Amino acid sequence: MNLSATGVFIETTNLGLRKGQTVVLSFAINLGTVTKLHRRTAVVAHVSRGGTGLMMESHSVARAN
Repeated sequence: MNLSATGVFIETTNLGLRKGQTVVLSFAINLGTVTKLHRRTAVVAHVSRGGTGLMMESHSVARAN
């Protein structure tokens, strides 16, 4: 539903996720003749009836771990 460099809101039914839980997001990026998969780690920021808000970890944080 909404995507930015720092987060995403996914319009869904109940996925069983809890606030603070870590998930891995996979995005298919179409580059014409090639499709690349891009993965980012995110933390569940909020869960509502309308969907789930996820805050993506920055590259610098992910590399430090």
